Amino acid sequence: MTIDHQARIKQLKSSLTKKNIDIALITDPSNVFYYTGFNSDPHERFMAFVVDNRTDDLKLFVPALDKEMADQDSVIKNSIPISDEQDPFVVLKDELGENIEKIGVETKHVSMFRHQKLQAAFPKASYKDIQEDINHQRLKKSREEINYLQEAVDIIEKVLEEGIKKVKIGMTEAELAAELEFLMKKFGASGPSFSTIVLAGEKSALPHGVPGDRAFKKGDFLLIDFGVITPKGYCSDITRTFVIGEASDKQKEIYNIVLESNEAGIEAVKAGVPLKNFDIAARNVINDSGYGDYFHNRVGHGLGIEVHEEPSIHNKNEEIAEAGLFFTIEPGIYLPELGGVRIEDEVFINENGEREVLTSFPKELKVL
Repeated sequence: MTIDHQARIKQLKSSLTKKNIDIALITDPSNVFYYTGFNSDPHERFMAFVVDNRTDDLKLFVPALDKEMADQDSVIKNSIPISDEQDPFVVLKDELGENIEKIGVETKHVSMFRHQKLQAAFPKASYKDIQEDINHQRLKKSREEINYLQEAVDIIEKVLEEGIKKVKIGMTEAELAAELEFLMKKFGASGPSFSTIVLAGEKSALPHGVPGDRAFKKGDFLLIDFGVITPKGYCSDITRTFVIGEASDKQKEIYNIVLESNEAGIEAVKAGVPLKNFDIAARNVINDSGYGDYFHNRVGHGLGIEVHEEPSIHNKNEEIAEAGLFFTIEPGIYLPELGGVRIEDEVFINENGEREVLTSFPKELKVL
């Protein structure tokens, strides 16, 4: 199965026509990849997929050192190299002409510097945000994308299975994080989809803590939140929490509440209801157990090409769940001094409006 990039571009052009946009200038690398198949981080250099809606012309502007790779990977065969000594906005102007009235841009991604450069190059143009159109298009995952996402899940669960075998008293968070990221590459990932989180003991109460020199002790919670990006460009994100050595009654209590919350959130997932229902179902379990003050975050987020995408699964989101949505369910309880528990799964609302859970790593409390 392959991704139909031409269908994606056709849908984009339809939204441009409705907004009377002459040129779409797409510069977010994840969106460039979504439409063209070319996956690259240009760093400070300029890269853009340009749709000329006046002529149906498609152009891919890339750093000169990436042209060969772009020609191989992209469905857009008209790639225009920009060397380091060139001004990319002069190149744009030369290729597109000055007489452009309306340019569509991703306003979240275009810096003030680039906006000023665009205004100087195209003084007659006004600007329209196309971020929402792109986000809406990327929101619904195709079955082909789900297959790629399942591959990312399969890799990270294999990493977790092998990685926890290496845990021992005295090992540090940073050491285990390094072992996990080595296994990612070993098992076929391009790398981590975000900075690997490994937190022990009291540090596990920090939802986005950073692995350091904290050594593992008997009785510690061990929270591992990580994911991979695959060579096909899709991400995974999973969290499991363990106990090292021996679990106390308090740890078992907290863990089982979070597990019940996780399962309640997943059980609530279906098409045709507000997205907030999934958060509320999970949150109610934690609130009713008396730990509501220790669950600070939304219950989930979308993911795909990026590890954080739409939709946002929070208790105020009135948008209606539809087939094609893919997101995490990840409730947690974070108690200062004792530590925290988070259990995170990935869930898809399939073509029939029913849930599919892509993650399958066991969730019963495991003592390492």
